[in-house]
Amino acid sequence: MSYPDPIYFGDEGEQSATLRRNDEDHTLNYRSGGTVDYLATGASTGGLFGLYRWNFAEGVSGPDPHFHKTISESFYILSGTVKIYDGNAWVDTRAGDFVHVPAGGVHGFRNESGEKASMLLHFSPGAPREAYFETLKKLGEGLTMTDEERDAFYLAHDNYWL
Repeated sequence: MSYPDPIYFGDEGEQSATLRRNDEDHTLNYRSGGTVDYLATGASTGGLFGLYRWNFAEGVSGPDPHFHKTISESFYILSGTVKIYDGNAWVDTRAGDFVHVPAGGVHGFRNESGEKASMLLHFSPGAPREAYFETLKKLGEGLTMTDEERDAFYLAHDNYWL
């Protein structure tokens, strides 16, 4: 394996870093009490990756087993206990644990602990997951879809449920 081809061609470097402070308002606030923070979107990284902080409320929440055909997904647990489906079983993960799921890998995640939990979600390449998260919020607030609309929504966002 070698380094990829250059994507920056300047000779001096540039001032282009971004900063998101921990105390900034959450990007999304779900009715359940959970929140999502957009740390780096596919748009802001030139499609290289997306990074989001997922903060679970105390109630049970999270997706059932599924897979993606176009992106890999990684989880880094910041606090609490998060159940991750690793393709074989639901495994308890805790602060400091890391799980990587390549494209096609069956996975799911949820908080069943009755306590708050938080994790980082990393997608590569940087697909536009924001519209997916925002529509999930609307569904939790009463948005309805027909079966055909729901199937099209999941297909458009590379979610294949088992």
